[in-house]
Amino acid sequence: MAGVSKNARIGSGTHKFVHSEDGGEIKMKSIFQNGRMRHVAECEKCKRQERRPSDFDLA
Repeated sequence: MAGVSKNARIGSGTHKFVHSEDGGEIKMKSIFQNGRMRHVAECEKCKRQERRPSDFDLA
């Protein structure tokens, strides 16, 4: 008998990113710009955008 698929397993939650400067939650967004799809991480509180969530800690 086949087991449960890897996508249906319980306990695989999403990781929440928090901006260390203002405490806002960082969410990934897809933006269609200049004829291309861009994926950016945006802080909900200060509206700052970066390429990925880990870039918020570097600046």
